Amino acid sequence: MIQTLLMQAGPPSAGPPSAAPSAPSGGGAPPSAAPTGSSTGTPAAGPAAGCGPQAASNPIVLLPFLFIVMWFIMIRPEQKRRKETETWLKSLKKGDEVVTSGGVIGRISGLTDSTVVLEVQEKVRLKVLRSSITGKAPGAAPAAVAEAEKK
Repeated sequence: MIQTLLMQAGPPSAGPPSAAPSAPSGGGAPPSAAPTGSSTGTPAAGPAAGCGPQAASNPIVLLPFLFIVMWFIMIRPEQKRRKETETWLKSLKKGDEVVTSGGVIGRISGLTDSTVVLEVQEKVRLKVLRSSITGKAPGAAPAAVAEAEKK
């Protein structure tokens, strides 16, 4: 803004040297070609402002590190849990008391590769997918203990 006012007023007069940039002798650049920000007091952007090659490579270094952290925090535990669930579903047997994803509690009375027959009450049976079984029934006694109690 000061440079614009000085250019409109004409050549610089004898005033304080900080008020207007002095023109170099020998046909140098005009006063409007002075570095931007020098008359306003703001420093010119340079390598110290964070534009160096190291500043640009830091995000590239951080991306693999962030992926590794996310792997150990989110992906790996989920894979481990899924594998445990699959092995548990394969180990189901007759007499186990289980809960379905819909909240139905029943005792297994028949099994196939993909389906399970649950006995909810006497003579009431439901055929459900093996994948819809979410866990053991709350408070369910193990099958061996339940059979021992019947005898």
